[in-house]
Amino acid sequence: MQVRHWLMRKEQTARERTWTRAVDAVTWLRRVYEENPPFIRDDSGRAYISLEEKVAAALDALSRGSDAVWVHYTKAASLASFSVVSCPHRIFSEIEKDSVIPCPLPPP
Repeated sequence: MQVRHWLMRKEQTARERTWTRAVDAVTWLRRVYEENPPFIRDDSGRAYISLEEKVAAALDALSRGSDAVWVHYTKAASLASFSVVSCPHRIFSEIEKDSVIPCPLPPP
């Protein structure tokens, strides 16, 4: 499976989470990350890159037509996974043209 296969799950792809600007999508990623922070190791070391580095990488990827995927374990040892699918995608645009995985409608 590819990240963009989530677009086939229409019931899980909400229009209120459809953006036309990368910065708006990354703002959502940041908010969800802050609501579900990663665990902190016993030695206080970081197990993940900083939030600022994640934001910069996501802005870069989305602005170039790639996806942004953030995954980490929370304090409760649950796996948190948040993805933003770029549509149209710079590599998989042929799939979108064939309507197998169409881009969602823009926000209202």
